[in-house]
Amino acid sequence: MLRDITLGQYYQTESVIHRLDPRVKLGGTLLYIISLFFYKNPLGYAVAILFLAIVIRLSHVPFRFMVKGMRAILFLLILTVGFNLFLTPGTELISFWRLTITKEGLQTAVTMAVRLTILIIGSSIMTLTTTPNNLTDGLEKMMGPLKIFRVPVHEVAMMMSIALRFIPILLEETDKIMKAQIARGADFESGNIFKRAKALVPLLVPLFISAFRRANDLALAMESRCYRGGEGRTKMKPLVYRKRDWIAYGCIVLYLAVGITLGRLVWTRA
Repeated sequence: MLRDITLGQYYQTESVIHRLDPRVKLGGTLLYIISLFFYKNPLGYAVAILFLAIVIRLSHVPFRFMVKGMRAILFLLILTVGFNLFLTPGTELISFWRLTITKEGLQTAVTMAVRLTILIIGSSIMTLTTTPNNLTDGLEKMMGPLKIFRVPVHEVAMMMSIALRFIPILLEETDKIMKAQIARGADFESGNIFKRAKALVPLLVPLFISAFRRANDLALAMESRCYRGGEGRTKMKPLVYRKRDWIAYGCIVLYLAVGITLGRLVWTRA
């Protein structure tokens, strides 16, 4: 289950999405996520899914690899759908015991499930097609105007990139610790959800020790290479917009215009 989480991983392959400037992918992902909250009808989400399918196709990342990352958030997805399905007031459709499913609750639950699914997959494309170094450079460039307010842009971008990169590393470490404890008789599968949660407590101590050890090793490695922050640093490969990047920006603007316009027109007529 832990190995199925794709957020923070990089998928090595050759594609036009991989070659895009990281600023394009960061800005496009942010705009795509924001756009999902503007749609009020199925047509808007259909446009979003179509756009996402085209991007996945161009990225050359196997769709099966992206979908398996959804298994890690299946519990969150079920919880979100359940709350919206049973706790939304409105026109009653089905009632059993103390639970009532309303028309509005069903619509909200389906909308939230679709929104959360394409949001996670859309965010994963950015990390799957962008190396940690490019991601750091892109974040630093995009947050450049904040330097006026004395915000340590380089350090913030570095921390965000390292945190994102450490997600798959810590998950892999957790998986190793779980297998080691299972080999010694630990049981993480039997019992109800509370017993399973209690059984995971012994994982925290070795996991925290491992995380602190990795953080210390990283700090020593950066110090041995004379890292002193972003002041006065130069780039071996400076970010430069190319023709394909401007075309990508145009495609993003076209998607926003078509998706939001169609969604609002249909919603208004309804």
